[in-house]
Amino acid sequence: MEAKLNPLGDQAIVIELADTISLDAHERVKQVTNYLDHENPEWMVEYVPAFTTVTVFYEPLKICTYITEDSPMLPYDWVVDQLKTMLMELKENEHSEPRTVKIPVCYGGDLGPDLKIVADENGLSEQEVIERHMNGDYLVYMIGFAPGFPYIGGMDETIATPRKDDPRLAIPEGSVGIAGKQTGVYPIETPGGWQLIGRTPLKLFRPDAETPSLLKAGDKVIFESITEEEYRTLKEEES
Repeated sequence: MEAKLNPLGDQAIVIELADTISLDAHERVKQVTNYLDHENPEWMVEYVPAFTTVTVFYEPLKICTYITEDSPMLPYDWVVDQLKTMLMELKENEHSEPRTVKIPVCYGGDLGPDLKIVADENGLSEQEVIERHMNGDYLVYMIGFAPGFPYIGGMDETIATPRKDDPRLAIPEGSVGIAGKQTGVYPIETPGGWQLIGRTPLKLFRPDAETPSLLKAGDKVIFESITEEEYRTLKEEES
């Protein structure tokens, strides 16, 4: 597998797998992270996947134990050799089976205050926006911005809407929003400028759980419409 390796400070290396966001780039990122999950090298502290890159953080002191006087080298060079070997072992056509996660959403009203803005922006009714949002072919490309926040591609472009010019200072946990051609879910209360069309009762970020983030890169997502009453009931169950 072809890639560019670049240093990030003195304890990390960025593996650049593509220069544009695409499904192929995402599959490459997943291949690398699956390999790192399986091998879990002792010298690796953690890795951070993004749209087209995987950043690998390493522990220089641990790496020094692998370096001998017969083959002296810097920890960075040693890790580069390890990653190049890994990349050579990966096959371009190997793909992992995605997990599917269903997310119930109560659209519009107080829980989705910008639904009308999205509808007006695209010359649609609010119900048409809801239906098109539910029928997207969704894939989580990366987690970022806030703990557990999924950047989800595959939304119907006929409901694409720009971010707000003046972001909100506080967006409630579980808010489902649109920004440009992407959709996402706010896992915690945080400032933000996405157009809010609904809210889910599911907790996307659970700091005390073994796996804090409900979603991960590579997941398929299905949005399902629920009533406000169903939202309240599920919210109580999640509390």
